[in-house]
Amino acid sequence: MIPNHSATPDSQHHQSHQVIHNYDHQPDKPEEACGVFGIYAPEEDVAKLTYFGLYALQHRGQESAGIAIFDEQQVHLHKDMGLVSQVFSEEILQQLPGNIAVGHTRYSTTGSSHKANAQPVVVDTRLGEVALAHNGNLVNTVKLRDELLKNKCNLLTTTDSEMIAFAIAEAVNEGADWVNGTIQALHRCEGAFSLAIATPEGVMGVRDPHGIRPLVIGTLDGNPTRYVLASETCGLDIIGAEYLRDVKPGELVWITEEGLSSYQWNQEPQKKLCIFEMIYFARPDSIMHDESLYSYRLRLGQQLAAESWVDADIVFGVPDSGVPAAIGFSQASGIHYAEGLIKNRYVGRTFIQPTQHMRESGIRMKLNPLKDVLEGKRIIIVDDSIVRGTTSKKLVKALRDAGAVEVHMRISSPPVTHPCFYGIDTDNQKQLIAATKSVEEIAEQIGVDSLAYLSWSGMLKATGEDTNNFCSACFTGDYPVAIPEQIKRSKLVLETVTV
Repeated sequence: MIPNHSATPDSQHHQSHQVIHNYDHQPDKPEEACGVFGIYAPEEDVAKLTYFGLYALQHRGQESAGIAIFDEQQVHLHKDMGLVSQVFSEEILQQLPGNIAVGHTRYSTTGSSHKANAQPVVVDTRLGEVALAHNGNLVNTVKLRDELLKNKCNLLTTTDSEMIAFAIAEAVNEGADWVNGTIQALHRCEGAFSLAIATPEGVMGVRDPHGIRPLVIGTLDGNPTRYVLASETCGLDIIGAEYLRDVKPGELVWITEEGLSSYQWNQEPQKKLCIFEMIYFARPDSIMHDESLYSYRLRLGQQLAAESWVDADIVFGVPDSGVPAAIGFSQASGIHYAEGLIKNRYVGRTFIQPTQHMRESGIRMKLNPLKDVLEGKRIIIVDDSIVRGTTSKKLVKALRDAGAVEVHMRISSPPVTHPCFYGIDTDNQKQLIAATKSVEEIAEQIGVDSLAYLSWSGMLKATGEDTNNFCSACFTGDYPVAIPEQIKRSKLVLETVTV
């Protein structure tokens, strides 16, 4: 889903609007690419159901949102920059009739904030139009783009998502049906991709052979003729859909009036779900491996306490993602849990630029310390990750200014030492603080009395699953899908890294 920066935007891009990013244009967190949603539900208001599904998946992307709905052969498409609630209104949803839909909510990388790159992508074929929503990132975009351009494909955006849609159109235009055409296109794709694809006949859900990005299937009101696809189970819960199962790695599901059919398009699947989905990206109320992610994050905190206990008066988490691990830390250590930070839940991606002074003290826009709780206390603050260290440094200063006499930071994941090529915006290796500094050096830079990360083995142990079922390349550099040297060199810029 992340744009192919080697592409040359056409004139259409220059006419589109550019969004203004949040004041912290380099967030100290890994950034997820997007959330996808698909639905086949005759006689239902699929526009509103898709809207609410995207609303539940808003945490996966706040840059743009879109819905494409099929009313027989006609496609109704609306997408724009902004949050789901900003892009859609009651009036707009009423203008989107039909019973087949896909929706998308997107986070984009720096330099790609264009309306033209918003999804779903819609492409015409001999069988009608196809609408595609994509979560992930292809690693063979240069090769695929060259192939499509040689075949005279009129690429209009810089996204790899559009390339997948055009690859499907090529196969269909050469005589394939929807399923076989899509499978032919998928064999041209390398990397991470979870797809919701709408056609005039039905909806497809697809995962790459490693299942790096999640995708689940649900039934609406338990009706086997009405199916829902979503990046997470919270996208099902909000509309009252019942979770059926995950789309399997290397599987394509085809949902039509005849029901759900399954095709194992890749015969050598090897499950490698992104471990950061469990640590941070997915909502804590989403279900993975038959339990809520809240439960997993509790265990991360318990394991963290076992590995890196320190004497303190209170422990608390960075809201919201650090809170479950902080509660687990408290349970295992016996140290009192308290709320030390209050989050302003209405600060998101703003179109209003703050002043330079506000940027410098920007942490207060999102998080405000509770002075009467912190004053004179030895505190442990738990967070899920540190990427660059910039936000952590501001946060530690704010805690000390509020009266904390000792600040100990505990991270419920290992040090992030390698960039992601599968749909997480981690930039290049130089910008990852743990790739260039030791734990002691990071502690000194961000200003804490002590710093400890969860071990890699402890993180995987807490899943309760086969530890080989997860991609943890951002911690180890062991990439499950081979990365072309040209792309790898653009991000792996260090000669030596100690992991």
